Amino acid sequence: MLDGTPILKLFTRARVARMQSLDPAASQERLLLDLVRTARDTRFGRAHGFDAIGSVAEFQARVPLRRYEQFWSEWWQADFPTLRGVTWPGLIPYFALSSGTTSGTTKYIPVTAAQMAANRGAALDTLAWHLHAHPRSRPFAGLSFMLGGSTALQDLAPGVRGGDLSGIAAHEVPRILRSRAWPPEALALMPDWDAKLAALADRTPREAVRVLTGTPSWLLVLLHRMARDGAPPFPNLELLIHGGVAWPPYRDRLATLLPRGCATREVYPASEGFIAVQDRGEGEGMRLVLDRGCFLEFVPVEELDAPRPTRHWAATIETGVDYAVVVSSNAGLFAYILGDVVRFVERAPPRLLVTGRTAWTLSAFGEHVTGEEVAQALDRAAAETRAAIGEWCCGPEFAGQLGRHRLIVESADTAAVRLGPAFDAALLGLNEDYAAHRNGGQMLPPAVDVVPPGRFNDWMRAQGKAGGQHKVPRVIADPGRFALAVAGLTGGRPDTSG
Repeated sequence: MLDGTPILKLFTRARVARMQSLDPAASQERLLLDLVRTARDTRFGRAHGFDAIGSVAEFQARVPLRRYEQFWSEWWQADFPTLRGVTWPGLIPYFALSSGTTSGTTKYIPVTAAQMAANRGAALDTLAWHLHAHPRSRPFAGLSFMLGGSTALQDLAPGVRGGDLSGIAAHEVPRILRSRAWPPEALALMPDWDAKLAALADRTPREAVRVLTGTPSWLLVLLHRMARDGAPPFPNLELLIHGGVAWPPYRDRLATLLPRGCATREVYPASEGFIAVQDRGEGEGMRLVLDRGCFLEFVPVEELDAPRPTRHWAATIETGVDYAVVVSSNAGLFAYILGDVVRFVERAPPRLLVTGRTAWTLSAFGEHVTGEEVAQALDRAAAETRAAIGEWCCGPEFAGQLGRHRLIVESADTAAVRLGPAFDAALLGLNEDYAAHRNGGQMLPPAVDVVPPGRFNDWMRAQGKAGGQHKVPRVIADPGRFALAVAGLTGGRPDTSG
């Protein structure tokens, strides 16, 4: 296969210089005004006076924040699946089906040709940052393997299709790049996840794969299946691109399955657009993608449901604040609440860490524990007990008249049964409200269930959510939904420790 890396290097030099020179505020305002001009004659644009918008402040004054459910009921539902000139000019050709990790409800997210082109540009930016840091790398000397869901799309209406975002992306791969993309359509179309994994493990040309992309949890399943005699499945792999879930729980487990020298790079994509990409070292934050179709706003989480929330953007963000992400995009989303929570570690250029979801807060008993605090407490408990853990989730439950948190952890380590007291102690130190409720007797100590490795994969598969972009829900705030998860993961067995 002809090595296309020299061409990519020409792009890299010019593009990295361009990204480094972008003024964040000016770039984002210019992009927003372009979006507004493009959509001014849509029904949404006319209703919100897009013709009169000439600044970020005017946009924020005219366009209120909306969640998906509001966009669906107010703008999309009546004409679905044929949305023509509603929130974006022309016919929406695709809808990405997304169930998310919190609501469980299927969402139909509009996807346009302009958005797909912007996403491809952001993917090239990811490779550009990699080559900038590793100039001797040759990522285009072989195949790029994207582990996604089934690429089979449903015909929703004439000219309109729906399915997994990875499937839409596969259908939109430019012809010139198809020879470098893996898997081929015959494999990618397979709807049965287990059969697809088996086929990929058997038929993937291992030596040819140079770039591997996917969600860490499902990459781990594939690489374990493909590993032979302890050797990395892809001996020439140069770059692993990951996103969708927190990286630290998977980093060490995946490291044993990667060849020496293989770089890793985190990205922050969503069905609604490409938000950020890692441009420096691990843990230093991901750099906002400023000019690829998404104007981004950031609302302090505690103000999200306020009558007049503060809407920050690239010009006004602050470090160390938990923000809900709001996106306006070339898919016809405007002031759309994405559902993710981020925290900036740098302002110029803007770099962020993804810290959770807006719904990842446990407060069934008034304790106000965030998903980030749960993850930190579990990390500390695992370190203290020296327990090796895999997948996990947490939620609230009632035990008689009192409440408690219940933690379900995947582990083959006998030390995991001691996680409960250490997890409790860590939360006591992290959250004053939790400490007040525990010390005041309003809450019982947390319960911990230890389930064997593979249990979460089996549970996700039983729900029809195996593979692709499906993610294990880390925090399930609704007691009813969490009770169903407990039953599915433990078979209704009592907790093993508390």
